[in-house]
Amino acid sequence: MFYVLQAQPAGPFGGMSSLIFMGMIMLVFWLFFIRPQAKKQKQQKLFIEDLKKGDKVVTIAGIHGKINRVNDDGTIELEINPGSYIKMEKSAISLEMTQQVNKVATAPATTEKK
Repeated sequence: MFYVLQAQPAGPFGGMSSLIFMGMIMLVFWLFFIRPQAKKQKQQKLFIEDLKKGDKVVTIAGIHGKINRVNDDGTIELEINPGSYIKMEKSAISLEMTQQVNKVATAPATTEKK
């Protein structure tokens, strides 16, 4: 005796509900993961392209310094102490840490005298 089981369509839309559900999951991933990451990469690229002499930056390794020279080969000369220079790749400059350091440096001093 063999019994043949037939799959019943799920809900009023049959198999379409699972396709709609998968589409919604893909949309959520795109909105919350892929799109913000692409935006962040674009900001980092623009930041690297706009580096110029005199900018105070922080590297990915945490080295603080001021740009002394921007070279054509994709490197910069970073002054870490007066008279001490390091040649490094532009891509080693961290956007987030540099923004954090510059935000703290430009924040107005709020001291109260009593």
